[in-house]
Amino acid sequence: MNNTSSQRPCAVVTGSSSGIGQCIAEHLLRNGWRVVGLDMAPPTLHHPHLTALQVDLSDHSAIMAMAPELKDIHAFVHAAGVLRVGRLGELDPMNGELMWRIHTQAAISLANVLIPHMVNRKQGRAVFIGSRVAQGMPGRSQYAATKAALIALARSWASEVACAGVTVNVVSPAATQTTMLSDPARATSAPRLPPLGRLIQPQEIAELVAFLLSPAAAAITGQDIAICGGASLPQ
Repeated sequence: MNNTSSQRPCAVVTGSSSGIGQCIAEHLLRNGWRVVGLDMAPPTLHHPHLTALQVDLSDHSAIMAMAPELKDIHAFVHAAGVLRVGRLGELDPMNGELMWRIHTQAAISLANVLIPHMVNRKQGRAVFIGSRVAQGMPGRSQYAATKAALIALARSWASEVACAGVTVNVVSPAATQTTMLSDPARATSAPRLPPLGRLIQPQEIAELVAFLLSPAAAAITGQDIAICGGASLPQ
């Protein structure tokens, strides 16, 4: 691949300043992509082919104000996330709204801008980071609902754009080794180790996402792909 910036494919990656999003951005940059990173936090990566934009992904107006800067995009990876826990009788509507805005509405807002451009180009990839929790887990109903919505969105959009050569998929990890595990907001909800006996590593998720963005994955669309260390297997 020619290393001039204009000839590198470009991916928008949300949540690029930490966790899974940061790892995905790093992986793509190492492999010849340009990356536009979107995160409310200041950038933690520094690379000549990274453009880091600070934006509150829970704010639709802020996303739309930034949208004109997103040009010539070949891929969209929505990895930004937040976890708030709570059981019935203790559910906080503000927490539920926050997770909906970041996980689901931000995906809608950005996809509504980016994917039509991919369709016009007859080429493009979108990957949303979901969760094994989308199938339901005690104490995480609001989080699960927002992640389950991503699967419905991906399957619906995949059916709309498949004929244009654009794919839309979800990658759903089990408990992953990120700073989210130490978030005080989840102190009452410890992660469950999968049968593999260890947490999923962000690098493993980045590798799978990179494959889904590649030409080799052109026939994979509308799928929710688990990377779960055996957590989805019958116990």
